[in-house]
Amino acid sequence: MNVDWPWPWLDRNWDKIAEATGEHLYLALLPVLVGLLIAIPLGWAASRWTLARGILVPLAGVLYTIPSLALITLVPLLIGTRIIDPLNVQVPLAIYTIALLVRSVSDALLAVPGDVTAAATAVGYRPLRRFLTVELPLAIPVIIAGLRVAVVSAMSLASVGALIGIGGLGGLITEGFRRNNAVEMVVAIALIVVIALVIDAFLLLVGKVLTPWTRAQRGTRVSA
Repeated sequence: MNVDWPWPWLDRNWDKIAEATGEHLYLALLPVLVGLLIAIPLGWAASRWTLARGILVPLAGVLYTIPSLALITLVPLLIGTRIIDPLNVQVPLAIYTIALLVRSVSDALLAVPGDVTAAATAVGYRPLRRFLTVELPLAIPVIIAGLRVAVVSAMSLASVGALIGIGGLGGLITEGFRRNNAVEMVVAIALIVVIALVIDAFLLLVGKVLTPWTRAQRGTRVSA
């Protein structure tokens, strides 16, 4: 291995590391956001109609079993993009996010107590308002749990794009391997892990902020 202690290499490559980190976040987080926006209505449909659930949930499971590298190399053929294009990584990551979240959203909505939705309907809530103000907020804990898995998976899988020339922290890994530089590879891997953990903790905090009643319920059980 190339004998290069961490601090000198870091001092020489802060700009490269910052650029690769920004590219990695763009590659990983945008597809998760898009996947979430698509998975919510699909999960709602799966929770509402048995036929939709029978199609969407198994299909999501099949999509998630497709190897990431195979899907990344197939995307240019399917959507006509150039080989070196961020979409070739982002489209598969969005598909994986949808595949992960469709079941989570569906299960979360199905777990909403029927008497709660019946009460909302009885006081005049129309279906869309009931979904946005009653069902979706109650489903947030389960959705957040699925979203945390999706984000961590996307942060990891985004590095695979380096194999087809897409940047990000995966590019530092392949470059370090090519140059026999262990420091470059370790720094990139460590950043991926740290960023994933930070985002995971942030999502956990968001889930707690959006569901204050869960804290109140835990406090009631403890006091009892």
